[in-house]
Amino acid sequence: MLGDDEVHIWRVLLDQTPSRIQSFFHNLAVDEQARAERFHFERDREHFIVARGVLRDILGGYLNRGPECLTFCYGSHGKPALAGEPDGDEIRFNVSHSHGVALYAVTRGREVGIDIERIRSDLAVVEIAERFFSGQEVAILRTLPTEEQRQAFFRCWTSKEAYSKTRGEGLSLSLHQFDVSAVPREPAAVLGIPRDPSEASRWFLQEFTPAPGYVAALAVEGYDWRLGCWQWRESKPSST
Repeated sequence: MLGDDEVHIWRVLLDQTPSRIQSFFHNLAVDEQARAERFHFERDREHFIVARGVLRDILGGYLNRGPECLTFCYGSHGKPALAGEPDGDEIRFNVSHSHGVALYAVTRGREVGIDIERIRSDLAVVEIAERFFSGQEVAILRTLPTEEQRQAFFRCWTSKEAYSKTRGEGLSLSLHQFDVSAVPREPAAVLGIPRDPSEASRWFLQEFTPAPGYVAALAVEGYDWRLGCWQWRESKPSST
C-alpha cells in the first residue's frame, strides 16, 4: 500500500540472469521493445529492459495489476506517467540509473524526482560545473579543497537533476537557472529559482548514498510525508 503521506524508494541491481531479462522483455510494450533493440551495446540493452521491467513490476504491485498490462503516456518533454488505470493518475514515479544501479521513487498525489550517479574520477568537475551550474554554485565549488570538489560536484549535480525531473520540463529547464546547496555537510536544499522565487519553498530535497561509490538525491513536493526504502528482489520487497 502507498499512502498519501508516503514516499517509497526502491533500489534495483540491473545485472540480472538471461532468463529474467527475457521475461522482462516479454512484459514490455511494443514501443519499449523497439527502443531496447536500438541500443548498440548489449549491456545497455539489458539494463534498459531490466529497468523498465522492474518499473512495471513495482507499479503493478501498487495497482494490483500484471506488469504486462500497464500502459504509459508521456509528457511533452518525455516524462512518463501511467495511462488508463483506475487510480493511476494519482501514482507519481520517477526513475534513474547509473552503471548497473537503479532507483525508483513512487508517491501518491505529489510530484517526485530522483537521480543517481556513480562518482567518476575521470571528469574535470570544475570545468563541467562552469558549463552547467549557476554562478553561485561554481563559486562555492572553487572554494573547496581539491579532494572535496568531486564529491560536492556530484552532490550538486544529482540534487539539480532530481529537482529538474520533478518539473517534467526536460532540457527546457537549464541546470544553471536555479541554485541548490553545494556546501559539503550542509543539508541539501533548493535555494533559489530566480524566475519564480516562491517555488523553492515547495520542495524538499535530500541526498543519500545508495551504494558505495554512488551519490543520489530525492526531490519531493511538500514536507508532510515519511520515507520508506526497499531493495527489489524478484517481486519480493526487502526493507533496507
